Amino acid sequence: MKTLLIFLLSFSALTVFSQNKQDLPVPLPGNFMDDYGIKYQISDTLFFMLSATKYHVLRWNTKEQYIIAHNGLDNPHDKGLYTRIDYMKFENMEPYKWGFCLTTWDAKTDSLAEFTALKVDRANPRKGCSGFPFSRLKRID
Repeated sequence: MKTLLIFLLSFSALTVFSQNKQDLPVPLPGNFMDDYGIKYQISDTLFFMLSATKYHVLRWNTKEQYIIAHNGLDNPHDKGLYTRIDYMKFENMEPYKWGFCLTTWDAKTDSLAEFTALKVDRANPRKGCSGFPFSRLKRID
């Protein structure tokens, strides 16, 4: 029964995934910097926190605004596990156009990363990442 439930959840989730680049918060690929001075190289297949943390994108859910990724095997933490990265567009926060929140970073499978993530509050980006702000990103290229 548990296996059937996981299969059904995975199957139903497949219908909302999109690789349509027009649905992403900004044109990719791109180089970005967050409000903490951390630099990123992001494409539709890689979310790279320079200089050591790579998240290999497995799929984008553009409808619900999150990414499911496999953590790099050389990452300093949570090697080879799975991460969910929730994101949102910003209005009137120039030069920051969008931001992200790691809502799961150490799941054993991609399905667990997707369905056991912390909840986010996009209506309150300053505290909507489990009481913390979304990391805001600005383009630097």
